[in-house]
Order: sequence, then structure tokens, then C-alpha cells
Amino acid sequence: MKFTLSIAMNPLDQLGELARAAEEAGFSSIALPDSLFYSETVSADYPYTPDGSRFWTEETPWADPLIAAASMGAVTERLTFYTSVLKLGSRNPVLLARQVNSVAALTGGRFGLGLGVGWSPEEFRWCGAPYERRGKRVDEAIDVLRLILDGGMVEFHGEFFDFDKLRMSPTPPSRVPFYIGGHTEVALRRAARVGDGWSSAMMKFDDLRDTITRLRALLAEQGRADVPFEYQAVCIDKFGLDGYREQGDIGVTDIITMPWVFDGLGFDAEVGPKLDSIKKFGDEIIAKIGD
Repeated sequence: MKFTLSIAMNPLDQLGELARAAEEAGFSSIALPDSLFYSETVSADYPYTPDGSRFWTEETPWADPLIAAASMGAVTERLTFYTSVLKLGSRNPVLLARQVNSVAALTGGRFGLGLGVGWSPEEFRWCGAPYERRGKRVDEAIDVLRLILDGGMVEFHGEFFDFDKLRMSPTPPSRVPFYIGGHTEVALRRAARVGDGWSSAMMKFDDLRDTITRLRALLAEQGRADVPFEYQAVCIDKFGLDGYREQGDIGVTDIITMPWVFDGLGFDAEVGPKLDSIKKFGDEIIAKIGD
């Protein structure tokens, strides 16, 4: 069982200290969320709350996940970093490939790319990307990313993206894994088809178990039943040693958590108590059941 520290919505000046503490406590990774901006009004519901509302405010801090990974990578040696998840639909995959190449090189290969479509029409349109047919566009963007990141002189001629032969250097020191986010059937099929893993949003245990079961069936349909595949989970109703073991029993490979939440601390708490919570979690949980 691996444990990942989420740094979602935490003050940016705390990230370096949180990363160092996570590495000392035995965490394997840092999960990096993505939000481009807060629009005053939004024309679609947020898909991961019961009423469709956003659970953050216009003042909530969001670090650019790629810049944050490079920054935290500079003050750690073993931690890996992955986006959880980056909204690919509003981004140009050629430019993103350049950024991922750089982060992978700067961290010595300690970077994975969690990818989702995105949900806010405003994020698409105000970044110059069409909201319509976004799923198909993201599928093609994933193909572009993999092609460029795998290295060499490559070209691509698709419906949404088109370029002649190019090469980006340096090639990442190791293959950049893709973790696909989303809970819909389309998203799960995408994960089974092209992912090295799947990354959840907040889910209850029963829903998580059913989703993993479905993913395993889809992987088998793709002839990938025996291919290594990660299940990164944010389970909201199973905690502690027994709860984490139960998650492992259903196939979760990587538990994403924020230890200070269990100590009643908010995102905007001072960094000192958060560091204490990370250490306690390492001593009481990771030391006993972590990889």
C-alpha cells in the first residue's frame, strides 16, 4: 500500500515544507490538483458534490501543478509527483508536452501525469478550446502527449491536432505514466484503454469498490488484465488501519490523503501543526502498512 499526500488548496508558501515532511514520514507521492481560475458564475454543475456546487471560494489558492512539482522536486529526493488530475481539455497538448518534459527532467523522472477532461465550460472557452466534443478532443490529445513524450522525431495528423515532424529534447529520463481521472463510463473506458492507472475524486467505499470492479472488467476487454495498473483513491468513509486495509483488499494501490484533516485542521492552518499531523500519520499508519 502506498500513501500520497494531497496538497490541494494549501498556501503555496507551505508546499516545500509539506513535501519534505511527507518524504520523511514515508509518503510515496504528492498529488497535485488543478484549477485554472474561479469564474464568478459557472454554466455547469461541479460533478463531484451532491448539489453540484464548488466547495472552494474565489480566494482559495491553487498552485500550477507542474510548477509546484518542479519546486517540490527540488527540495526532495525520493517523492514522486503526479497531477490529480490535470484538465487536459482546456490545454494544448504540444505545449503541455514541453512542460511535462521539463518537469520530468528536473525531478529525475519522478513525475506522473493524471489527466481528466475538465468540467467547466468557462475554462474551455476562455482558454480558447471548444467545449463541444471535448471527450474526443482529449482522446486525441492523450495520443499526442504519449507520442511526443516517448521521444524521437514524430508527426501527428488528426482531427483536432496536426503537425509535421518535430522532436522535443530532452526526452524524459523514464516513461511518464498516465493516470486517467473521471467516474463516468466513458472515463473508465479511457483509463482501461490508455492509462497506467486510474485516479478517483472523492468517493464512498462501496462506489469505489464497484468502480474498481468495472475497471478490471474493462481492462480485460482491452487485453490488459495482466498489465500493471494503479488505483489511486480518495475514499471518504474508510480510515485508520482497518479502513486502509479494506481499501487495499478491494484493489486500491495508492491512498490519497490529507492527515491534518483528521486533527481538525483546515487548508489554511499554519504549517507547523500540519507537519505534526504528517509525522503522526507516518508513525501510526505508514510505518505499519505502507510499502
